[in-house]
Amino acid sequence: MSISGAGDDETGTTFSNGIVECSVDYRGKPSVRSSSGGWRSSGFIISAEISEKFAYFGVASNLITYFTGPLEESTAAAASNVNIWLGTAAFLPLIWGSIADSFLGRFRTILLTSSLYILGLGLLTFSATIPSLCRDQEPNASCVSQLEVTIFFCALYIIAIGEGGFKVCLRAFGADQFDEQDPEESISKSVYFNWSYFAIATGTLSTRLISNYVQENLSWALGFGIPCLSMILALFLFLLGTNTYRFSTGGEGRKHNNPFVRIGRVFVAAAKRAIQLKLRKQKLC
Repeated sequence: MSISGAGDDETGTTFSNGIVECSVDYRGKPSVRSSSGGWRSSGFIISAEISEKFAYFGVASNLITYFTGPLEESTAAAASNVNIWLGTAAFLPLIWGSIADSFLGRFRTILLTSSLYILGLGLLTFSATIPSLCRDQEPNASCVSQLEVTIFFCALYIIAIGEGGFKVCLRAFGADQFDEQDPEESISKSVYFNWSYFAIATGTLSTRLISNYVQENLSWALGFGIPCLSMILALFLFLLGTNTYRFSTGGEGRKHNNPFVRIGRVFVAAAKRAIQLKLRKQKLC
């Protein structure tokens, strides 16, 4: 947006009331700076992030205790399972970030992964309600149902899939609510990341005060159920701000520039080439 000969006040007014470039509202119309984005939108996103972190650490912070307790695993096996799960959860944002940038967009990815997140937490809660097998068995027999273990591990990795996409897209979507071309919003964008880290710390601290106590002193089913409700609240808070969000359109061409997509095309081209060579050899024979 170029306004030659305009003073500082006029430029500031234009930024305040103008159209945000490469951005649309929830109806698909160009975003108006004065009625979309900024702190009016990021407040919903930060609140959702607090609830999501409460849900995530409500599961992650006490996993070893659950493995060595109700699932009757050794400490070494429990630590191994937790580390594999944490590693998977840490790696998946790379994949989800590529999918969001190239195909789905951040908003749709958040909706999809939050649904998976809630599904995983619901299954985790259900697995904790499956009764023990030790009522009439020998003292040395395992009390753990194979059904419980199967549902538990399925739920755990569904949570990892959901958390990986939700985490990477929510923070980026929050940053999309601030226009770097606007001097005031550019400064606010930096402040937003400070509040985002504050949300992480708040969610982590609160879950250690509440969920860990419930899990160890009351019930594991209730201890997993509370994070599930917290994630439902996170999705509700996120959707509550839909009318105020800015949806970036500047990434429409990113599917052509995304490195993962380019790498994938190389493998697809190599596979096609290999198949063609194999068919030619068969014809010659």
